[in-house]
Amino acid sequence: SLHLYYLSRPLLVCLSMANLHLPLYERVSHKNSIARAVELLILSLLLSLLAYRLLTFPDHGFIWLLAFLCESWFTLTWAILVSTKWNPVHYDTYPDRLLNRKVELPPVDMFVTTADPVLEPPIITMNTVLSLLAVEYPADRLACYVSDDGGSPLTFSSLVETSKFAQLWVPFCKKYGVQDRAPFRYFSGESTSSQDVSPEFHEEWKKMKDEYEKFSQRIEAAAKGSVDSLPYQFAGELADFCNINRGNHPAIVKVIWENREAVSNGVPHLIYISREKRPKHPHHFKAGAMNVLTRVSGVMTNAPFMLNVDCDMFVNNPTVVLQAMCVMLGVKNPRDSAYVQFPQCFYGGFKDDPFGNQLVVLFKYVGRGIVGIQGPCYAGTGCFHTRKVIYGLSPDDQEISGKLDEQALQKTFGSSMAFTKSAAQALSGTRTKSINSPSSSIKAALQVAGCSYEYGTKWGDEVGWMYGSTTEDVLTGLVIQGRGWRSTFCSPEPPAFWVVHLLVGLWP
Repeated sequence: SLHLYYLSRPLLVCLSMANLHLPLYERVSHKNSIARAVELLILSLLLSLLAYRLLTFPDHGFIWLLAFLCESWFTLTWAILVSTKWNPVHYDTYPDRLLNRKVELPPVDMFVTTADPVLEPPIITMNTVLSLLAVEYPADRLACYVSDDGGSPLTFSSLVETSKFAQLWVPFCKKYGVQDRAPFRYFSGESTSSQDVSPEFHEEWKKMKDEYEKFSQRIEAAAKGSVDSLPYQFAGELADFCNINRGNHPAIVKVIWENREAVSNGVPHLIYISREKRPKHPHHFKAGAMNVLTRVSGVMTNAPFMLNVDCDMFVNNPTVVLQAMCVMLGVKNPRDSAYVQFPQCFYGGFKDDPFGNQLVVLFKYVGRGIVGIQGPCYAGTGCFHTRKVIYGLSPDDQEISGKLDEQALQKTFGSSMAFTKSAAQALSGTRTKSINSPSSSIKAALQVAGCSYEYGTKWGDEVGWMYGSTTEDVLTGLVIQGRGWRSTFCSPEPPAFWVVHLLVGLWP
């Protein structure tokens, strides 16, 4: 048997080497010949109708002309829509192959945006945060930033409570392979993600459910009461929230939890941000909040990749970060990896989407078709971005950092020396050996979160999320693709994210 082992050893080594060279993802095209034939038939009928209108126009006059114009417009819009669906594409990712390569996974900064604790209940936001903190990815490579545009002490104190509960929830999820990392869904009775039936699991499950109920009750009680009734004993921390107005207050940046020991299976960094707001300074709605998140994370952790989600969009597939990294790290042409967009799947919606408000057709049919052209549009949430692309880099100008001196960097990114240094590192692709300590960068973070920091810079114009539109996601995505970048649409099973409900008009 020892002889057979030594004979088979070279074969095992070869197989191992072959696995290391397997692609991290595959781009799969759907060739639906029957659908294409039907669409060509419909197009021929529409063109025949237009030709008939033209040939018989002298016999019918103005009414015929009006019908011709209406039908021409319908034919044009129909042809444009069908052309986007002509070559549907989807991506199959292989996270196991990425893990087998034993490479150091890149850091990822995760952004959660919220604006109003009344319209966006804190318990929903906290479930989103918990699901992000518990994803299957080394915790020392992650940092979670929560932007509170309402400057609410309730949101801050809820996050403090969340950091405590996360110390129990994250190890539980990873120990038992829980799929639904948002505890409200896991304990709702609909989850079947863990097949463990051991007595130890049932005992820990009951304890965890009791802890979540206590956690939820504390947050709900605080939401119904006043600031004075908040069940937390840290008057010094809450002092920053005293007598502030949501539209007129200084910047607040708090490191709620820091993974100081860089424990890979622990809880990632958790940082609270409320940007400065003044009545006479434009805040640019969500785009302004995203740019502040980008700058604060730049001086604190400066991860090369960033995930942004709305406060009501929780993780459903715990391997979502690995799925995105398969695409980001596996592309052969760097211009194909500006961002990876995941579809919005709505939790608790009607079956088959009878009202069309769950965007099933948009993501499943039109979205996959656009992927085959240049890539999907940025949907504003559930998207992994490349930091250097957000910083304005184009695929044809990979040496931009070498062309910008310190003065040019400050003119583009602002006066913060700490941030311009981190921006130069991001643009050049250089990384620090370990993730930075967020608590050591509070002063720099407060500076870049100020409402006047962007004056005289290119933020919102050439850098970051674009200003000038309430639909900052569409505008930002078009600007990125206009520079020559392509994007990717990833729709794994089970879905990467669930949206609890759709909220409109929350940004003050």
